[in-house]
Amino acid sequence: MKKRIQVRDLVQISMMSIVITLCSWIAVPAAVPFTMQTFGVFVCLKLLGGWRGTLSVLLYILLGLVGIPVFSSFRSGVGVLLGPTGGYIVGFLLMALLYHLCTRVPRSALAENLILCAGLLLCYAFGTIWFVYLMGRRDNPISWLQALLTCVLPYILPDLLKLFLADRVARKLRSVYPALSR
Repeated sequence: MKKRIQVRDLVQISMMSIVITLCSWIAVPAAVPFTMQTFGVFVCLKLLGGWRGTLSVLLYILLGLVGIPVFSSFRSGVGVLLGPTGGYIVGFLLMALLYHLCTRVPRSALAENLILCAGLLLCYAFGTIWFVYLMGRRDNPISWLQALLTCVLPYILPDLLKLFLADRVARKLRSVYPALSR
């Protein structure tokens, strides 16, 4: 039996897209900017669950695609998604889809967090492959090791901390606002 999307679901999906946007604007410039985007995606998935969370991440990407400045540094458009960091943005959607597929059956909070870690690895992999591909098309290609040292290694610990914080925030919000329960 299929569950219909209700107005409350649409509002929550939209609001979480806004949260991801706000988190993306909190950025420290770098080759791949340090942002709070992953925190926003983690909170979104923890609060809305796999299906609605995936729709929220998709909405976020579509808003940026049509020109609304939702990405880091208030950027938007196809150029961002096709640029060097675009693979990581698309990786958020892959993370959400993996979370949706793996959490269709209720799991413990630890299992959900491990699934999000696997999704983060998927995001890193897709984003890094895209980054190396684009940089390889330029005059000065980048090695896989250099890409990992630039695009992944500096982000692992901060992203795991964001996951821990997102788990705590989601638990607190669900206890205060039971309507957020999946």
